[in-house]
Amino acid sequence: MISEDFHVHSVFSDGQDTLRAIASAAYARGMTALGFSDHGYAPYDTDCCIRRDRIAAYREAVSALREEYRGRMAIYCGIEQEYGSDEPTAGFDYVIGSAHYLFLDGECLNVDWKRETLLRARELMGGDIYAVCEAYYCMASDVVEKTKCDVIGHFDLIAKLNGDGSLFDENHPRYVAAWQEAAERLLAYHIPFEVNTGAIARGHRTEAYPAPPILRWLIERDAKLILSSDAHKKENLMFDFSRQEDMVRALGGRLLTHTEWLKH
Repeated sequence: MISEDFHVHSVFSDGQDTLRAIASAAYARGMTALGFSDHGYAPYDTDCCIRRDRIAAYREAVSALREEYRGRMAIYCGIEQEYGSDEPTAGFDYVIGSAHYLFLDGECLNVDWKRETLLRARELMGGDIYAVCEAYYCMASDVVEKTKCDVIGHFDLIAKLNGDGSLFDENHPRYVAAWQEAAERLLAYHIPFEVNTGAIARGHRTEAYPAPPILRWLIERDAKLILSSDAHKKENLMFDFSRQEDMVRALGGRLLTHTEWLKH
């Protein structure tokens, strides 16, 4: 069973708990490795990201916990880098590359928060919701090149608020073609995609990212995969990991541990 989690947020960005409280909870649960990945600074996302003047403090706090838990639980200092951010990521143990926003007609639209945002994006795309999805996956296809990440974060985040299928049909040929084209390009980088359970923990979806049809497609093409909770509170560390492990195994896939994908 996977006993590590590398997509975890603290009060340094938009999480609810301190680094110390998270580490204590992780250790109590028997985790062998913990990676913090607070949102890196983005000028259009100041409510959710680490402030520039707090990045050094974040690194120092993680470093102190790493020494405190040395020999008991491995701790790493990562960052979740937003597609539209040009902030440096040198010095972090790893980078998760994510796309939370669409940039349309001069507007910055967060696809992670409210359905109204996607409806606004649809309006800007002439009422064509599949054009919105295509724009998102076009951007997602470039996330590795843009962020130089080590992990591809929640690949199909655009579907987070579509849990009931009322915004668009995830089996529509245009939607399928959009994600397949993006995934094909990302596979060439040979870095892992997250199997991310965050939307389940927060009640938005019943399945992880990527959705089962996408996950099956990726596994058929030998994609590298890791488990991530995208936890914003300590109670959600390793959320639903056992079920996701079983699903990946049933589909013929395998989940990597950090010793297999982390470069450090």
